[in-house]
Amino acid sequence: MTWFMVAVVVVVAAAGFLRWRRPVWYWLTFGVVLATVRVLVRYASVMDACGLTVPPSRWRLALARVANRPVPESRPPRILRLRPTRTGLVLRLKLRPGQDAFDVAASTDRLRHSFGMYGVTSREVRSGVVEVRMTGYDVLKQVQMPAKTDTRPMRVPVALREDGSVHYRDYRAVPHGLTLGATESGKSVYQRNLVAGLAPMDVALVGIDCKQGVELFPLARRFSALADDPDTALELLEALVSHMEEVYQLIRAEQRISVAVPDAEIAADIWDLPDDIRPVPVVVLIDEVAELALFASKDEEKRRDRIITALVRLAQLGRAAGIYLEICGQRFGSELGKGITMLRAQLTGRTAHRVNDETSANMAFGDISPDAVLAAIQIPAETRGIAIAGDSTGGWHRIRAPHTSLRQAVNTCNKYADRTPDLPALAAYRPAVAALPSARVPLSKTAPATA
Repeated sequence: MTWFMVAVVVVVAAAGFLRWRRPVWYWLTFGVVLATVRVLVRYASVMDACGLTVPPSRWRLALARVANRPVPESRPPRILRLRPTRTGLVLRLKLRPGQDAFDVAASTDRLRHSFGMYGVTSREVRSGVVEVRMTGYDVLKQVQMPAKTDTRPMRVPVALREDGSVHYRDYRAVPHGLTLGATESGKSVYQRNLVAGLAPMDVALVGIDCKQGVELFPLARRFSALADDPDTALELLEALVSHMEEVYQLIRAEQRISVAVPDAEIAADIWDLPDDIRPVPVVVLIDEVAELALFASKDEEKRRDRIITALVRLAQLGRAAGIYLEICGQRFGSELGKGITMLRAQLTGRTAHRVNDETSANMAFGDISPDAVLAAIQIPAETRGIAIAGDSTGGWHRIRAPHTSLRQAVNTCNKYADRTPDLPALAAYRPAVAALPSARVPLSKTAPATA
């Protein structure tokens, strides 16, 4: 008996330590079993308390009267599947007649308290079927991306959502994106994860960093073109517009529209072209877009108008040519001048880190979802990297990118430097970088001696 009590104390102490220091290990060893039992035991009573049950149908009542049996109880949604994951549980429910997916979504906070989970979200899979995702711990406190993710062309696993699923930046589904956030909110880390995820892919990276290149130029070996001031940015953007027109001429020449060609083989963008002639897709990353829109003289105003015009043309026409925009900034409103709202209307993907005022959040989500605006202004200052990601459908998620240092991003870009394509239209803007050193030389052997 003594050994049994000692074993129990050791197990309880180990569980408490894991829950404190290693929540992922605790969930995989103890939490998933306890949570599964708790959900199955409490399911019927919790659904009844949350108002997610329906009264018995008429034929069941009639059958009970004929058989002289007690009146049947109200029925909750039927459990189709209960699947444990590395972050929580996934519960798939079949709704009863008369129930709606909104009823489950409105009760997620009560379900979280009743089942003792950290977070609960729901989404409608198809008509009459709802998927409820429960997280057993705070997955955004210390982000750990899964070892295996869905790998597709132009689809980058860039962050983790609060329900434990992976947040992807899919350029073929959402061509252009806008990322907002105040200083020290986590925009730079998000951008590094994006570049590190794109580095192994067959894609050309084009950067515009008007902060004298302090953010993007350390990653220059993986970039096909870089600009560090507004004048160079204007020339680079106009060169991209010329490149886009050349790609469209290639698509027109290869459309092969005839009676014998099936509709599915008619080329309308670069992804319909054969692999051997398909132009390489281009991702344009712009850091601090306000530096391109501000001006202090007439000449700078003319330059600014040409820059915004080129950006609007790329946003409106670049998708079929394989040109995708990723624009970052602290604010992106009409105070930046004419053409800004027209450009913002083309940026489908929206990501907002911590902002200092509600107006900045409205710039990202005011035309999409009021709930996302409220969530964006509630991000605390001490949790850098937390962001709200949404799109034009009105759906939004709370996400956080794993911390990636500048050194890690540089190492990734250097590793895949040989995959950097040479675009003839952008050859003049290719960053000049020195060859990679064969070995690290100590600073004491390279620096001159000082008295």
